[in-house]
Amino acid sequence: MSEVKDDPGTFTTSSLPSDPRLMTTVANGYLGTKVFGDVLHVNGVYNGDVGDCHRADIPSPLNVRLCVSREEEIIQSFSLNTKTGTFSHVIQCSSCTATQQIFAHRSHSHLLVNIITLRRTHESSDPVKVDLENLFKMESSDLELHRGHDFHEAQYIFGSTLIPEVKSCPLKSVHMIWSPVPQSLMLQTSELEKSWVFVTAVSETEDDVKEKFIEGLTLVDEGQIYSSHEKAWAEFWTESCIEVEGSLALTQALYGCLYYLLSSLPPLGSSEEFHGISPGGLSNGHRREDYWGHIFWDQDTWMYPNILLFYPEMARQILKYRIRTLGGAVQNAQEQGYKGAKFPWESAVTGHEVCPEDIYGEQEIHINGDVILAFQQYYHMTQDTDFFAKAGGWEVVSSVAEYWCSRVVWSVEEDCYHLKGVMPPDEYHSDVDNCVYTNAMTKTSLNFGVDLASDLQYDAPDTWKEVAMKIKVPYDPKMNFHPEFDGYQIGEQVKQADVILLGYPMMYPMTAEQRKNDLEIYEAVTDPDGPAMTWSMFAVGLMELKKIEEAQNQLKKCFANITEPFKIWTENADGSGAVNFLTGIGGFLQAVMFGYTGFRITKKSLNFDPICPDDFSKLCIRGVCYLGNKLNFTFTKETMTVELTSMSGSQNCPLDVILGDFGQHLPLYIGKPLLFPPTTGCIQRRSYCWPL
Repeated sequence: MSEVKDDPGTFTTSSLPSDPRLMTTVANGYLGTKVFGDVLHVNGVYNGDVGDCHRADIPSPLNVRLCVSREEEIIQSFSLNTKTGTFSHVIQCSSCTATQQIFAHRSHSHLLVNIITLRRTHESSDPVKVDLENLFKMESSDLELHRGHDFHEAQYIFGSTLIPEVKSCPLKSVHMIWSPVPQSLMLQTSELEKSWVFVTAVSETEDDVKEKFIEGLTLVDEGQIYSSHEKAWAEFWTESCIEVEGSLALTQALYGCLYYLLSSLPPLGSSEEFHGISPGGLSNGHRREDYWGHIFWDQDTWMYPNILLFYPEMARQILKYRIRTLGGAVQNAQEQGYKGAKFPWESAVTGHEVCPEDIYGEQEIHINGDVILAFQQYYHMTQDTDFFAKAGGWEVVSSVAEYWCSRVVWSVEEDCYHLKGVMPPDEYHSDVDNCVYTNAMTKTSLNFGVDLASDLQYDAPDTWKEVAMKIKVPYDPKMNFHPEFDGYQIGEQVKQADVILLGYPMMYPMTAEQRKNDLEIYEAVTDPDGPAMTWSMFAVGLMELKKIEEAQNQLKKCFANITEPFKIWTENADGSGAVNFLTGIGGFLQAVMFGYTGFRITKKSLNFDPICPDDFSKLCIRGVCYLGNKLNFTFTKETMTVELTSMSGSQNCPLDVILGDFGQHLPLYIGKPLLFPPTTGCIQRRSYCWPL
């Protein structure tokens, strides 16, 4: 593989980070590991019960390093190519160039690959030898492992986790076959260049892991092991991407963010069960590290909207995870004495609460609204009624609605419904009444349930409408802002973005003045050392109000959480907290994809209201999926371009661009981009259709 010099999508360094937490990762939605790490993880494989449930550590055969004698002068480099999802270590010395490439295969997701290539630097009759440091240890504190018979000259181990998540959850099996790595590699006298490919296959059964390993060997024999991986990554980048002109720092940050987020997703077209995205990604999640690999609202609120905009198929996989865990959510509600379903604050495989501290699982009930907002956004972007009528989507929406209606209490004094004893997203406060975010989410998800029932021709209970109409959403008319909860006093410190999320992504109705006041009041009291995603949401709100310079200042705070050389995100600016913090990555991407563009997902349209700051000259968002169509958007200070690039085969009604206050309708056709001055507007299904 040859790397393009000065490619902003390739991060190169001459030395690895001193903090091993900041090492780059390779993953593909099923397998993930830190490069040169001791362990790998498998999506959905956890060990330990309830609060001790964590990703099971599986020994990694990829923990192999090149070694060259220090007696001679060498030049070495380490690179992450985000466009091909490949890590490379290159050593140059007087006799040869040694290159090591490590990747989690993008389309064959059960495979991890290590390729080592030796190439002579000049003609010589002497053999060329490179030693390998193999740190692989066939042991795990989370698995009972056994040696199997060698298979196709490869080694084989298998075993299962030790402790189930809950008693009803079976232990998880892991089978692994890997090519043995010798102590050294050698170019013989007649050889100028040679490559060795070491393949690791991981699966749940013996038959399947052997099948996957043979697939890997076949790809090696055909010379396709790397090219097929590279091609799969190219499909991601070709179909959908964010491109910026005029800001190298932003461009590099975006490549890193997209790479790490896409690495957490399964291959396109995958039919395997997907078990969600945790804040630290699949490569992290040991016991007491990066939230144990659990799934939070981070997935649904912070990462999901970016995935939905580009890959509705992937977004559907995330929603299916919530559908599969609905049974556990129902039990959570019953254990708390309520009807319907209460999704866990921390989730693993079953949907039962696995948070190590009870207070979060008991009080941070806004998770229910976060889950439903993701379902709502999917429905509005796809109009996929079958998903709700036949695939379990309706059951999730209706179960959460039943929970809200059983959880509220009527206040005679205020003549409205209350939600008592909750924790807001601002975790510095607990056991408060009428958290404005939670109550507004309740209203939003109940209204969606009513609308969805109408579309599906179901009968929604009258209580849904009544609670949605009469639940209290705290508002201070004197100060014209939304108090975080009953009794909140202006000036009290908050941990992170909370009330400001009413404006986006919730799009709760309010005036521009109310939006401005919320942003100003809470920006002044938000902990400056809070989690990374917070400043992105302040930036989105300020962009909405066209306060461009202030928005840029907020977004620039995020760069303090991006570490060198591999653009790994830390949860907090001081380097503490979870790594690689996909929640912060998700917020940052939303600031670009929904902030600069003004994209808003509504029931009937995809709205836009762009800004173009001085920090860059052009922004291109390629591959936006709306109602089965694919669209490209280009924004500059002078112009905006909308291009329809493809239509779904079942899409009989094309789209219109509707511009400005006067509602000018411009039809979209493939191959005929529309160019106009930047303005507010929307993409909408055409209200009339020509017969085919």
